[in-house]
Amino acid sequence: MPKGGRKGGHKGRARQYTSPEEIDAQLQAEKQKAREEEEQEEGGDGAAGDPKKEKKSLDSDESEDEEDDYQQKRKGVEGLIDIENPNRVAQTTKKVTQLDLDGPKELSRREREEIEKQKAKERYMKMHLAGKTEQAKADLARLAIIRKQREEAARKKEEERKAKDDATLSGRRMQSLSLNK
Repeated sequence: MPKGGRKGGHKGRARQYTSPEEIDAQLQAEKQKAREEEEQEEGGDGAAGDPKKEKKSLDSDESEDEEDDYQQKRKGVEGLIDIENPNRVAQTTKKVTQLDLDGPKELSRREREEIEKQKAKERYMKMHLAGKTEQAKADLARLAIIRKQREEAARKKEEERKAKDDATLSGRRMQSLSLNK
């Protein structure tokens, strides 16, 4: 039992759990909001939309860019003090339509080295199969030597078999001659 007679740790707050009803209500609200946005998108494309809303949306696109450049979320005291830093680069947010996904990606050093390593390995394997590398030449020479040794061994074996057959035939002849006497 922990010291102090309390149950549980001393750090942290009491946990609050959301009930299943509250979760369902939040999901319903999100679905409703999504439906309303879809209806506005479908209705806003045609001539049925309010001209005031359309004009406001056009003006808001232009003013959003200016607001983003002028005032970003400032942290801490930064909102109170206006600082001009010529080295500070303002973060610009790009819209999805402005992103260039088809352009070539710049690879990291590790990725680039990995690709080069794979290409070098493929080139080596092609050269090796063609017999142009030192290792392939050594392998082919070793195989030629082994082939010659096997041919010689097969020839010797054949000669020994012929000699044995000749010896058995001559032995039978001698035997048959000695029996004929």
